[in-house]
Amino acid sequence: MTMTHTLDDRTETLRDVLERQFVEHTDQLTELTLLSRQRGHGGHDPDTLRRLIEAAQQGVADTAQALKRMSEGTYGVCEGCGRDIPTARLEIRPSARFCVPCQERG
Repeated sequence: MTMTHTLDDRTETLRDVLERQFVEHTDQLTELTLLSRQRGHGGHDPDTLRRLIEAAQQGVADTAQALKRMSEGTYGVCEGCGRDIPTARLEIRPSARFCVPCQERG
């Protein structure tokens, strides 16, 4: 029972982290999008701004997909081999879809 409780606590902590990251990426995307619409792009190089927008979009998508996997009960399972992704990896990269060996192969 204690083991499951600890796992549930970790999952809740990771959910909180993902939800915060989702908000941060969304806020960043909104800010960058507004800058891209300004004359002179708010002083940013258009190519750099485009890459930052793409990175923010990817961050929103990655965190949204991780939260979806949590709600479906598949969070923390490698999409490559089907094994559990180590908690240490999820703590470093909460939106991880693959274990390290499968990520390196991909």
